[in-house]
Amino acid sequence: MSDAESEGDETPDAEVPQNEAAEGPESDGADPETARGEIWIEKYRPQTLDEVAGHDDITARLKRYVERDDLPNLLFSGPAGVGKTTCAVAIAKELYGDDWEQHFLELNASDQRGIDVVRDRIKNFARSSFGGHNYRIIFLDEADSLTSDAQSALRRTMEQFSNNTRFILSCNYSSKIIDPIQSRCATFRFGPIDEESVAEQILKIADEEGIETTEDGIDALVYAADGDMRKAINALQAAAVMGEVVDEEGVFKITSTARPEEIAEMVTHAIEGDFSKARSILDDLLTNKGMAGGDIIDQLHRSVWEFDLDDEATVRLMDRVGEVDYRITEGANEQVQLEALLASLSLEDR
Repeated sequence: MSDAESEGDETPDAEVPQNEAAEGPESDGADPETARGEIWIEKYRPQTLDEVAGHDDITARLKRYVERDDLPNLLFSGPAGVGKTTCAVAIAKELYGDDWEQHFLELNASDQRGIDVVRDRIKNFARSSFGGHNYRIIFLDEADSLTSDAQSALRRTMEQFSNNTRFILSCNYSSKIIDPIQSRCATFRFGPIDEESVAEQILKIADEEGIETTEDGIDALVYAADGDMRKAINALQAAAVMGEVVDEEGVFKITSTARPEEIAEMVTHAIEGDFSKARSILDDLLTNKGMAGGDIIDQLHRSVWEFDLDDEATVRLMDRVGEVDYRITEGANEQVQLEALLASLSLEDR
């Protein structure tokens, strides 16, 4: 699909309202050096629901709402960079045309999360007069950051202004939205964008910008993005600056991502009892490549079933990954916890 939120989600899930730079490339075959001065996640942000990649079922349902001009309150949930904000803005553009900004209020709940925002800014916008349309849209990004009191106030505001206002709420975790709000919304759950859609969008942008890519480079971008279109496009732009060709080596370096085979080798050495070699690879990832411990855990979790391990070893590894992930999240030393994980794998059955 397109986040950016994301976010952005999507082509990317947007964090800010659109601007003229987001209308797409100014000309075909633009000078790459000139084009790289722009932010590609905005430049190539989809402007219509038809352009959103990777969520055909969702966009088909949203287009029906737009065609009938019968929009309910909506709740978009899913990880960052998968198209939530992009879909919200695309709905406004298709409903209101060039005047969409006058009928669309975007707020970021993570910045303005108090009850006063709900009582003041939202109510003032909902109360203000307008003409030509039956309702206006209030888009509340990162709604799961709203306090419980603010969500309760929002629930009442949604009822009070239901005749002339529609709300679109975007969040990463719908479970953090109170039930009274969820029951008032049509819920759309955005999953990570599939690899084929991410690769297709990357190749399209590379062609527009005149960037040479390799097949391994595209595969590396897709792997590093992990379903986040915004991350994939940002990585492509960063890698394009580093050299004439976007290849695998450049992508892994610019994204601070470990190669899957490095993670597999580290785990295999540990399970075989060679803790020293496993620790050496871990040290290289943390110290020389500057990876965060949480990122290593994420890659371990993504790849654990792809390792050449028997079921028992895989289950043991998953159990330890979950425990270490929790400890790191709670503030424990990343290197100590990861070394402890490798040590426990090395000591199993010995």
